[in-house]
Amino acid sequence: MACKTAVQFSDVPLLDQVNDNAASLSLYATRLPTGLDVSNNRKSLPKFMVVGHRGHGMNVLLSTDKRMNAFKENSILSFNNAANHPLDFIEFDVQVTKDDIPIIFHDNFILSEENGIVVEKRVTDLTVDEFFSYGPQRIAGVVGKTLLRESHGQIVGWNVETDDHSCTLQEAFEKVNPCLGFNIELKFDDYIVYEKEYLIKILQVIMKVVYEYAQERPVMFSSFQPDVALIMKKLQTKYPVYFLTNGGTEIFDDVRMNSLEEAKKLAINGGLDGIVSEVKGIFRNPSVVREIKESNLSLLTYGKLNNVPEAVHVQYLMGVEGVIVDLVQEITTSVANIKATKAYSESEKKKKLLIEGEEGELQVTEITDKIELAFLLNLISQVIQH
Repeated sequence: MACKTAVQFSDVPLLDQVNDNAASLSLYATRLPTGLDVSNNRKSLPKFMVVGHRGHGMNVLLSTDKRMNAFKENSILSFNNAANHPLDFIEFDVQVTKDDIPIIFHDNFILSEENGIVVEKRVTDLTVDEFFSYGPQRIAGVVGKTLLRESHGQIVGWNVETDDHSCTLQEAFEKVNPCLGFNIELKFDDYIVYEKEYLIKILQVIMKVVYEYAQERPVMFSSFQPDVALIMKKLQTKYPVYFLTNGGTEIFDDVRMNSLEEAKKLAINGGLDGIVSEVKGIFRNPSVVREIKESNLSLLTYGKLNNVPEAVHVQYLMGVEGVIVDLVQEITTSVANIKATKAYSESEKKKKLLIEGEEGELQVTEITDKIELAFLLNLISQVIQH
């Protein structure tokens, strides 16, 4: 039976009203989402996860690959079509409107055309009704404002094969197939320094919706903003919090955002549950995977290379615990094949151990996996250099 915790907005304290004692930061009884358990004092992922990026995949408007524009990203339609494949979670971006409604949208700015002129407005400066006035509308026959997007330096119409209107976080909890967990990216502008009080207020608004509507759905949080991840971890302990990093592929003023080493340090010192890295970051420094896992942190990745089955296979062998992907159908199929092959291999090893164990001398080693990983890592390193 679903267990739902009623939480009043006023029940979520300001960060400066709680101290750093671990016990005092547990605002509610700790309950890990379904599919996550605790081992060695750590929230761990028990299997290699596949996560749908913005649902069924992000939109790349000028791409010749129709798969990148099959469904409007970050929409109920995209989320539920993702559920047709064996995904564990979907990832999406949450921002909060001017009137304190958590909505799902990736870009910091929304673009439209008025009287032949491109107009740009910051999403968080809009009310929810203003936000919903863009793109497809909920009422038949009503035409919304033209929705544009920047793609490869051009402003183009946001045209996809199957469109859908925008949605709120609450609607996602209510309308998306309950088999899918939610990886909620707490979306803020990477180039703005936010006041702590503002961040606390926004995270409280989001948490109010999560606690009221998540019920038993698995939920995890992530953010590129170091302070957002740290604050969310202090505001609650019910759901895992991950720090998102470009892994050194892009440089910011905040040094904590500039490398996997800094990300690991932040996660450890802040008591976070794991790191989500741009996949090139771990391919350029494979030893960091072992270091992160030895630090009792979980590791997921995102990036274009996660749409390449061989790159995903490498990560499976390396010990990465999940990948965020756009080509949902292709990668879930590939991962299923990898797991089936692995299960068969393990079964054969057990048989061999039983036979050779009778002699009491021979041992079986995982030479095949080591050779395969070395080959694939070499292949990937050549790819990312071009």
